[in-house]
Amino acid sequence: MTGSVTVRVPAKVNVQLAVGGARADGFHDLANVFLAVGLYDEVTVTPADTLRITCEGPDAAQVPLDRTNLAARAAEKLAARYGLRPDVHIHIAKDIPVAGGMAGGSADGAGALVACDALWGTGASREELLEICAELGSDVPFSLVGGAALGTGRGEKLRVLPVGGSFHWVFAVADGGLSTPAVYGEFDRLNDGVAVPEPVASGVLLDALASGDVPALAGALSNDLQRAALSLRPSLASTLAVGVEGGALAAIVSGSGPTTAFLVADAEGGAKVVSALAAAGVCRAARVAVGPVSGAVLV
Repeated sequence: MTGSVTVRVPAKVNVQLAVGGARADGFHDLANVFLAVGLYDEVTVTPADTLRITCEGPDAAQVPLDRTNLAARAAEKLAARYGLRPDVHIHIAKDIPVAGGMAGGSADGAGALVACDALWGTGASREELLEICAELGSDVPFSLVGGAALGTGRGEKLRVLPVGGSFHWVFAVADGGLSTPAVYGEFDRLNDGVAVPEPVASGVLLDALASGDVPALAGALSNDLQRAALSLRPSLASTLAVGVEGGALAAIVSGSGPTTAFLVADAEGGAKVVSALAAAGVCRAARVAVGPVSGAVLV
């Protein structure tokens, strides 16, 4: 085990996030339609005397460098399965917004898992890797798979979806993050006493993905956590409005936020939305990306 292994892993946007009521275990059943988009973290693992993590890139100071980091937990879980010591240096080069609702932490977990598997030559099957991903967190399996998929259960049970074309996005990065548990807690508070329906994937949305129909997808985007995210961060409403006024076909909070996502017709439309967001000063940065893209891959 010499040298190093690097894995590139993408961000995600939830084109549909249907959320059921709180379960007895505190989780929520979901119908979560993931789309992987071309913003990436790179995770590099190198043999070391002990497990340690370093991080560079935007907002790297917000990334935990202890064993709460999903990348560290991934290394530990894989090592435990194969009777190894998780003695690696994990270096994360961040480009996915931190605590932004785009599964950056989950991406790092999946990236570290694939990298350690390659470094150690464990020969783990894809099914084993996906099982470990599900133990790490609800979004981690999709970070491994990429493309487009429907996540059910708490999001970890995946069905790969066909996609008939490419979709152009603009992502507005907000100042600071939003805690996913806090957003779910606010969702529960806002729905206290309300009968929350079982989450079901939208047939119209799945058809739009399969056919590559951008206007149809724009009309079908939905996020049941958006109301809760806006309750905790009301300023996001202005960001959403500016993007739509700037020409976006649709606007949505990405996952639990606070990143907001704008579906646009093409690269030219994306440039116009970026300009509108910058002129209004309603976000810290605006990023363009296209999806779907592959999941975690060795580079």
